[in-house]
Amino acid sequence: MSFNTVELDRIIEMAWEDRTTFEAIEHQFNLKEQEVIKIMRTHMKPKSFRLWRARVQGRKTKHQKLRSFESGRFKCTRQRQITHNKISKR
Repeated sequence: MSFNTVELDRIIEMAWEDRTTFEAIEHQFNLKEQEVIKIMRTHMKPKSFRLWRARVQGRKTKHQKLRSFESGRFKCTRQRQITHNKISKR
């Protein structure tokens, strides 16, 4: 598959995020985990890739089946609603 720069940036960003599962990346970009790893390897510096790989390997939050919660994400009770990409003022 061929991706433009914006799509590649988004794939890499999603792969870096701890709570974004590989299944979510597959759903949005039709990429299997091994394909995401290949993209990360080719578009990152070797040291950055090794750090990412060490962090992601075995991480429960990166795999839908290993998660302890069903769906959604943790939200602190003190966190405000975000509207129109601006954090609401207190």
